[in-house]
Amino acid sequence: MVDSWERARGILAGADIPPDRLARLRPLSGGTYNTVEELRLTDGVRYVLKVAPDTPGLRHERRLLVAEAEFYRGAEQADVPAPRVVALDAEREVLLMTACPGDPWDDSLPPAERPPLRTELGRQVARLHRVTGPGFGYPSGALGPLVADWRTAFAGMLDAVLDDAREYRARLPRPVDEVARTVRPAYGALDAVTVPRLVHFDLWQGNILLDRSAREPRIGGLIDGERMFWGDPLADFVSLALLGDIRKDEAFLAGYREAGGRTEFDRGALLRLALYRAYLYLIMLTEVVPRGLEHEEWRQERVAPELVAALDEIEDLASSSAA
Repeated sequence: MVDSWERARGILAGADIPPDRLARLRPLSGGTYNTVEELRLTDGVRYVLKVAPDTPGLRHERRLLVAEAEFYRGAEQADVPAPRVVALDAEREVLLMTACPGDPWDDSLPPAERPPLRTELGRQVARLHRVTGPGFGYPSGALGPLVADWRTAFAGMLDAVLDDAREYRARLPRPVDEVARTVRPAYGALDAVTVPRLVHFDLWQGNILLDRSAREPRIGGLIDGERMFWGDPLADFVSLALLGDIRKDEAFLAGYREAGGRTEFDRGALLRLALYRAYLYLIMLTEVVPRGLEHEEWRQERVAPELVAALDEIEDLASSSAA
């Protein structure tokens, strides 16, 4: 077993930070995949160290920290608060980054303070979506190299998680082959996406830090960018309204539009949004097997019906489009 202090000192040394300045090491909770630790130096500076696990995962989860580093570089380009990359060891799958102020957004936030923060979040996400990439897909190369069109990239992403569901015999509300048949007729809607843009794809509240040190809370940083890909910005709307409907989040959409984001929900956009919901919910229902996650029954009760609803919407929209 690797000693955490020894590992941390080695990573600091590799980043040209004197390892004898390490004063405190504290495990951070909240993640479900990587090992995450806070490193505090003698001068009070904080860093976050992420180490990928040596355990089975889904097909797209290889070299996740490469993707996370890519997200943080994009966030820096967009001037969005997020960790900054200090050092990345892609071979050992270790990422050292700066720490952001604040704690994960939770339900303790008074309702009156929520709308202005959601509006600011909308502005930040719109700025993220201005950042473009060299091709479509996962920058980690987990599913192969980036490709020139979004339909090919997303079809490969969805096929990969369906293969994972078959391999791990995941509990899905519908058979895997039926899911595959349902989604394919909708792939034509993906052709409307012609520019690969930065997509976080995991922007639920737990990955948004709120800094409450001032009189009014502010967003301290967007974290855990390991699920990022180059694709359709509309895909971010799924986790931003996890198990819900982004169209009801008027404060977020107002900020998103204010910063130049597009929010038209025509038939093609709704079809793509349903595909992305299906993709995320397939991941959530499948990942519990290789990770041995708790609360599987919660996922069956809450996530499985949302997957069914997304598949039903795909069928309805695809058939009406063909009519």
